[in-house]
Amino acid sequence: MEALLRHLPEIALASALAWGSGLRLYATLFALGAAGWLGWIELPQHLSLLAHPLVLGTSGLMALVEFGADKLPWVDSLWDAVHTFIRIPAGAALAAAVFGDGAAALAAAILGGTLAAGTHLAKAGGRALINVSPEPFSNWAASFTEDSAVLGGLWLAIVWPAAFLIVLLLLIGFALMLFFRLRKKFRSSPRV
Repeated sequence: MEALLRHLPEIALASALAWGSGLRLYATLFALGAAGWLGWIELPQHLSLLAHPLVLGTSGLMALVEFGADKLPWVDSLWDAVHTFIRIPAGAALAAAVFGDGAAALAAAILGGTLAAGTHLAKAGGRALINVSPEPFSNWAASFTEDSAVLGGLWLAIVWPAAFLIVLLLLIGFALMLFFRLRKKFRSSPRV
C-alpha cells in the first residue's frame, strides 16, 4: 500500500494520459508538452520529447485539426473510426512512458491501452448516437465538453492525483452502467 501511495502521481498521470488519449489524443499531447515547455511541470524522462518545439508544433497543428473535425457531425464519426487505430496504442505508449522501462511500464501499457480503448469506444459510440439528432448543438456541446474534460483531467491528475483517480473511477463506473443499460434496452427491443 505504501508503494502505491508513493507512486500515486505517476499512476494518476499515466491514467490521465491514457484516458485523455481516448478522447483527444493530440490535445493531450500538446497540453502536456506545453506545460513541460513552459516549465509548469517536470515531464517524466521518457515524455520529455513532448516539450520539443517540433513535437509541440505538430501536436498543436493536429489538435487544431481534431478540434475542427470533431465539431462536424459525421466527420467526427469518420475521424473516430480512423483514430481507433491511433488513440489506443498511443494511450498505451503514453502510460508506459510515465514509468520508463521494466515491468511497471509494461503493466501501465496494458492498463493504459485498455483505458484508452474503453474511453475511445464510449466516445465514438456516444457520438454516433448524437449524430442521428438533426440539430448540431448536441454535437458541439459534447465536443466542447470533451475538450474541457481532457484539459481539466490532466490538470487534476497533476495537481490532485488522488482526486483525479476517484473521478476516473466514477467515470468508468458511469460508463459501465450506461453500457449495460443500453445493452439491456437493445436486447429487449422488438426485432424487425
